[in-house]
Amino acid sequence: MRIYVCIKQVPDTSGKVAVKPDGTLDRASMSAIINPDDMSAIEHALILKDKIGCQVTAVTMGPPPAEGMLREVLAMGADDAVLISSREFGGSDTFATSQIIASAISHIGIGKDNMIFCGRQAIDGDTAQVGPQIAEKLNIPQVTYVNEISKRDNKVVVKRLLEDGYMMIEVETPCLITCVKENNVSTRYMTINGIMDCYNKPLTILDFQALKDEPLIEVNTIGLKGSPTNIFKSFTPPQKGVGVMLEGASSDTVVELVERLQKKHVI
Repeated sequence: MRIYVCIKQVPDTSGKVAVKPDGTLDRASMSAIINPDDMSAIEHALILKDKIGCQVTAVTMGPPPAEGMLREVLAMGADDAVLISSREFGGSDTFATSQIIASAISHIGIGKDNMIFCGRQAIDGDTAQVGPQIAEKLNIPQVTYVNEISKRDNKVVVKRLLEDGYMMIEVETPCLITCVKENNVSTRYMTINGIMDCYNKPLTILDFQALKDEPLIEVNTIGLKGSPTNIFKSFTPPQKGVGVMLEGASSDTVVELVERLQKKHVI
């Protein structure tokens, strides 16, 4: 049994967001981190590996420096990794990205017992589209917003979060699951032995030439040319103003608070 964990290297949005003239993010000039929701997907995969001994494969699409992120996941306990990287893939939106990742997983092999774990969404786009689109293009069932996963024979039982509760769902493999970070499990750290061993674990690089014969890979369906959506404008949101603290429990304080709220049309 193999679990593919789709992860993404995203810009650290706590700093300044740099944008290229074509509207895409200038990732080279920004510090990068592993997408937080993807960390949850990694941990769920590693928990299953600890329980049932499955193979965990980390998969990402990005520029060559993304190899460093994959090595981190290998140091955490993943068995191998796949880097999908090629100039032809640059500028892909969610539609084109899912085409490419689905093709890469299909190229490696999606067996009957395999699963794909993704984070719910990425902090640089917040679309929550790539995971479900991968499932649709591979024609496999999907369950989103999951925070508990267990394996029973050839079926997976998951706890799917809702706004006012949760659902317990049983799904057959192969399947795709998107994981949320609101769970009771903390993501494990890299170990010393894991760091020492991560460069001995296999890392496969798939470029356009390796995937060009896959049915979903065509020049007009990948990259900027194959992206039906594009960024109109990207910017750093303005910082909120400094708050005002009203002290004291006198009637004058209450009057001042009411006046301030009325002035802002809150009441």
